[in-house]
Amino acid sequence: QVQLVESGGGLVQAGGSLRLSCAASGRTFSSYTMGWFRQAPGKEREFVAATSWSGSRTYYADSVKGRFTISRDNAKNTVYLQMNSLKPEDTAVYYCAATQCGTYCYRTLRSEYAYWGQGTQVTVSS
Repeated sequence: QVQLVESGGGLVQAGGSLRLSCAASGRTFSSYTMGWFRQAPGKEREFVAATSWSGSRTYYADSVKGRFTISRDNAKNTVYLQMNSLKPEDTAVYYCAATQCGTYCYRTLRSEYAYWGQGTQVTVSS
């Protein structure tokens, strides 16, 4: 079992930056691939970014590529999402997720993740 707690959300103006954190507890964090998803009001939860357990492989949704960076610190059991050049359409509740996967594996589908955090709100004003 893995418990995930997100933090770092808030209100920011368009063009600004935020860094989200997701602290994990429970089983060995480093053996899990981690992902970030987001859900805007009235929309489906969508994939944002993912990283393999080693952090050596990352993958991004086209909508955030070049603006967001996912990273992890296995010593701190934490995964981060650095969000730059934020746009109003980035407004959503952001969730981190975890699942077991191979060394260089990452996952992009919501159904592939076994554990989820409670979410943190990000609001970007125009």
